[in-house]
Amino acid sequence: MDVIHKIGRRKTAVARAYVAPGKGNITINKKDLTNYFTTATLQYKVKQPLVMTNNDANFDITVNVFGGGITGQAEAVRLAISRAMCELDAENRLILKPEGLLTRDPRMVERKKFGQKKARKKFQFSKR
Repeated sequence: MDVIHKIGRRKTAVARAYVAPGKGNITINKKDLTNYFTTATLQYKVKQPLVMTNNDANFDITVNVFGGGITGQAEAVRLAISRAMCELDAENRLILKPEGLLTRDPRMVERKKFGQKKARKKFQFSKR
């Protein structure tokens, strides 16, 4: 098997995942998974497609991720790994698709409008 390269995105975060046969090591930006994503929730999000397809100890995964915050980065990594699992075996798609792991979340931050405090919040109107 060759190295599989897939891209995942979430908000402004972009993750490039490289999946190769191995022992189950996950490296993100040259750091271990537990050092990069310190909370258990984010680690669970990253490992979710591997655990669901029973591949958590079969592949070494190297990820380059940039942009956004840590939650957006974790979900971008999850999408990239999910896409790689589908390329490995077409049956994995039937497992991951109903859980929503193959759907790119289209929600983005709404831009700030001029004459307003934020995107929707207005300046306070005071009548003296």
